[in-house]
Order: sequence, then structure tokens, then C-alpha cells
Amino acid sequence: MYIEDEYTELKSILTKDVKKEIVAFANSGGGKIFIGIDDNGNVIGLENIKNDIETLSSMIKDGINSDLTLYTNIKQEKINDKDIILLEIYNAPNKPYYLSDKGLKSNGVYLRIGNTSVPTTDEIIKKMIIDSQNINFEEIFSNKQDLHFGYFGEFLKNNNIEINKNILKNFNMINLDDKYTNLGLLLSDECPYSIKCAIFEGKNDIKFKDRKEFSGCVIKQVNEVTDYLNIYNRISSEIIGLKRVDTRDYPEYALRESILNAVIHRDYNFTGSVLISLYDNHIEITSLGGLIKGLNIEDLYSGVSQTRNKNLANIFYRLKYVESFGTGIKRIIQCYENYNMKPELINTQNTFKVKMYNVNYKEENIISINLTQEEKIIDYLAKNNKINRKVIETILDVSSTRAKQVISNMIKKKIIIAKGKGKNTYYILK
Repeated sequence: MYIEDEYTELKSILTKDVKKEIVAFANSGGGKIFIGIDDNGNVIGLENIKNDIETLSSMIKDGINSDLTLYTNIKQEKINDKDIILLEIYNAPNKPYYLSDKGLKSNGVYLRIGNTSVPTTDEIIKKMIIDSQNINFEEIFSNKQDLHFGYFGEFLKNNNIEINKNILKNFNMINLDDKYTNLGLLLSDECPYSIKCAIFEGKNDIKFKDRKEFSGCVIKQVNEVTDYLNIYNRISSEIIGLKRVDTRDYPEYALRESILNAVIHRDYNFTGSVLISLYDNHIEITSLGGLIKGLNIEDLYSGVSQTRNKNLANIFYRLKYVESFGTGIKRIIQCYENYNMKPELINTQNTFKVKMYNVNYKEENIISINLTQEEKIIDYLAKNNKINRKVIETILDVSSTRAKQVISNMIKKKIIIAKGKGKNTYYILK
């Protein structure tokens, strides 16, 4: 019985549409096309197989670019006394392959997804070109040259490094022609890539509690996203013996390392955002690009790693954001070694996702109620001990003026008291 799948296509007769299937297999790792077998796996046979073979050869030679003749093999076979064609397409090196009459655009370039050949996007076409030519995204001349490094410069200054042309060259942010590279773009205030966070109520993505997008220098994004998620990374306290033990919903190291991995290892040929989704019982951090060719999930669990953006990784390493190369995923897993629910690593052709579970989540303790603004603050303080105005603005989704009003009312009611002064003011339960 013949069945269509990721590597197999069935055609009852030879038509010009077979070209898109050939292109899809060539761009996706290879496959087989049986001509003379219908979609249900029934052998129909071909009436004039010699003529069909000649037509198919012509289609491959003249209807597809680049030349695929060396990466295809046409066989005549006989099944149940019926003639069929078996066309084998090998994983070809000069991607992307495309239909000659459509050109190098989305309706001319196909990929094999499951048992279907689908047109691709301009982003993926660009990625295939870069991959086939072994071009490093970081080192390519940036299309934007009017770049500014306000955040990055201030960050270096705080680390006793004065930003100048030589520093930018040492970091490979400027090339030999004194032009900014894409690495420079990533660390500039004009960086076009972003991280989108969504906080959901419950265990699915039906009802939003809050959402926010972070942009600018990728170091700025990492810092701001980490601070933002820490607002929702609550603390659960337990008395063990004579000691109070505080446990965050998500191990702080694992959360921060997952964010860093998403920024450092993503494929910047895709313009989409890193997506972070926080639910009551788990968090998902999804970056674009999938794993580097040759790596699989089992390799990551074994501690094997390969960096897609080596220069960016080196900057984060030199600035002490990461402790060593290639240990991030392994250490994320180690953070959960004392818990039943382990992190999940999910890889697709163009995405990579880390899914981590809330270690404090208990199904029976989740009660759906509508809290007032004051109750939300009390609930937060019960779990986190102290709160400041910025956090109040976030959890209540209100303006600075409204947050001050709520704080003032709660102080008058003697629910909370203020500690500290000026920017360092925070509030605790009375």
C-alpha cells in the first residue's frame, strides 16, 4: 500500500504540477514521487511511459532552476503488470530551487510540509540563499547605517568600557570598510527585532491579563524582559524546620537563560519577534529559525551545542551574561532536577521552543475570582513581600496617576505602609 507523507508523493498521471512537488522535495531534504499511483495508493499505471519519461526529463531540465538533473533519478518500474515511474529527488545543495516560469519568489519556491507541497515566504527564500552560500548574518553589511548606540554605550560605560570605533571593530560591529554590520544593528537603538510577551489568565491563550513588546538594543531587551517577567514570577514560601524557604514559580536562572538563548541563538534572517507566553502553569519561549542543521533535540539534552550567532554570543559572554558557551540548555534542565515536571524542548523547521513548568502550581489552589485593584496588590504582596509603583502600574494596567491614587488610599486605610525614599520607595503590608 502506498501512502503520501513527508517524503512520498503519489500522482495518477503526469501533469505539469509535478514540477512544484520536485521543487518542494529538493528544497526540503529529498523524497520520492510515484507517477501512475493514485492518491488512495491504487496502482493505475501509465499508457505511454516512454513518452512520459521524456516529458518528465524535459520538465526537470527546462522547468526548474537551478539544474536538478544531477540530483534526480528517473526509474521505470512495473507493479502488478502496470508501468509506473519512480522519480527520486535527492537533498540538493544549491537551494532555493524554483519554477523557471515563476522566478525566485514565493509562488515559485515550494517546501514539503507533511504530505503537502506549499509555497514559501520571501523570508525563507532569503534564509535558504544565505544558508547555501554559507553567509554569516552577523557579518553582512547592514542595510541601515544611521545607527546610534545610546543604550549599548551607557551599558559599556557602566562596565568601565568606553565605547569608540576600536571597541566596535573589536566586537565585529564595524567591518573592514568601516561600515556597520548586522551585529552592529542588533546592538543599536534602531534594532528592528523585538520580543513580545503575553500574560494569560489560566492555562490557555484565550484571555489576556497583560501584553508588552520590547524593542531596541538586544541587551536592553534581555534586561527589560527579565525585569518584566520577574513581576509575574511569584514566590511561594514554606516553613521547613525552623527555616522559611522561598521558591519562585520558575527558577530564576532557567528563566533568564531561556531568554538569553532565544536572543543569542535565533535566526535573524526571519524578521518576526521572539514570543514569550506566560500561563498559570507554564511558560513558553519561542524563537525563530529552529536548530542549526546537524543538531537535534537529543544533542541538546546531551549538552552538545553550536552557536548560530558566534559574535553576538561572544559579546554576551564578555559582558558576563553567560558563564560559558554551550551549557545553557543543560543547566536549564538541571534547575528542574528536583521536580517532577521537566522542561520541554520543541524544535520545528523554523522555530525552537522552551517550555518550562510552574513549580509552585497546584490545580486545586487555582480559584477564579474577580479581584479589586486593592485585592490584586494585597495578593501580590502576600506572595512577594514588597511592591513599588512601577509594579503596581503593571499588575493593575493603570497610569502612574491612578497607581498613586490607589497607593494613597491603601496607606490611609492602613493596609500598606511606605518604606524608603524617592525612586527607592516601596510598600509592604502593614
